[in-house]
Amino acid sequence: MRADQGICLGEEVAGTARRAPTRHWIFFLEVDLKILVLLKTVADSEASIRPTADGKAVNLADVNLILNPYDEYAVEEALRIREKSGADEIVAVSYGDDSATKGLRAALALGADRGVHVKGVPGFDSLTTAKALAAAIKEMSYDLILCGKQAIDDDSGAVGVMVAELLDIPSVSVAVELQISDEEVRAKREVEGGYEIVEAHLPCLVTAQKGLNEPRYPSLKGIMAAKKKPIEEKEPAPVQSRVEPLQIALPPTRVAGRIVGEGVEAVRELVRLLKEEAKVL
Repeated sequence: MRADQGICLGEEVAGTARRAPTRHWIFFLEVDLKILVLLKTVADSEASIRPTADGKAVNLADVNLILNPYDEYAVEEALRIREKSGADEIVAVSYGDDSATKGLRAALALGADRGVHVKGVPGFDSLTTAKALAAAIKEMSYDLILCGKQAIDDDSGAVGVMVAELLDIPSVSVAVELQISDEEVRAKREVEGGYEIVEAHLPCLVTAQKGLNEPRYPSLKGIMAAKKKPIEEKEPAPVQSRVEPLQIALPPTRVAGRIVGEGVEAVRELVRLLKEEAKVL
C-alpha cells in the first residue's frame, strides 16, 4: 500500500526575489489492495424449484442459475474500491461443482480480473464450504475479502464469518457502508433498531448487505472479455459433512378460500369456522 502521489492544481505565479512561485497541491491516497470476492451460483429466485425424486436435494436441472444477488454487492464494492483508491487485483472465488463457473463468469464480466473455482460438492453444511474456501485462500495473497451476507438459496448467512474465523482474521458482517484507509477498514453495519460504526485492521473480511451500493450491469465488452479471463481450479482435501438433509419437500398446497356470507350476518359463521375447522380460537 502506498500514499506517495499527488497532483498540482492552479496557476504558477512567476517568481521574483521577494515572491516564490505559488503551487497548490492536493495529495490523495492510493491503496494497492489484493481483493478476494467470495461468491455463489444460485437458482434464479423466479425459477420453479422442485426436490429430487429421493427428496434429499433440490433438482436444478433446466433451472436458470445466476450470481447470488448479495454477492453482486460485494463485487460492486470491490470494483468501486479499485476505481476510487486503487486495487492491485480483484479475484472471484467460488466453491461448488461445475455450475459454480457461471457465477464466476458473471463476476468476471462485471470487472473481476480472474476467477478461482474451488471444486467440491455443495451441500447444507456451511462449515464444510467454509473449510474448503479457507484452505484455498490460505494459498493466496489478499488484503481484503468481500462476500454477500448470505446466499438466497439456503439463507444460512454463516459461510463468510466462518471463513474469517478459519483464517484468523477479523470480520464485519452486514455492512451498508465501507471505507478503506491505509491499514484499516471502517464500516457502517446494520443492527436491530439502528446502525453501528466499527473499525478493523487489514486483512479483514466484510459481508455485504443490501444498501451498500447499487450493482452495475455488465457491459457487452465486459461479457466478451470474461470469456478469455482465466479461471483456476483448486481441489482441496475433502471435508466430511456433518449435516444430512432428511427431507426436502414443497410446502403444502393452500386450501382455496370461501365466502361465508356478507355483513354482520357472516360474523357468527366466521367465528364458528375459526373455532371448529381452523382451530385458531
